[in-house]
Amino acid sequence: MALGYKTRKRLAILILLVGMPLYVVAAVTLVGLFERPPIWLEFLIYVALGIVWILPLRSIFRGVAQADPDEKKAEGQDPSA
Repeated sequence: MALGYKTRKRLAILILLVGMPLYVVAAVTLVGLFERPPIWLEFLIYVALGIVWILPLRSIFRGVAQADPDEKKAEGQDPSA
């Protein structure tokens, strides 16, 4: 099931405003449960967690920053025809 442009855009905004802060809190809490690793390892953990969150969501974010393709299709149609 393909999501429309407006639906993907709304989901992307929701994910960035609600989901991302929750993910950051969860990641910091998870890392805080263990004894503090060396700074380089902690850095690598946060970099990996920063990349991993987007992998399942990339289809939602793909093309959202571009113009609405449905608008271009509607502009190309002649309403008087």
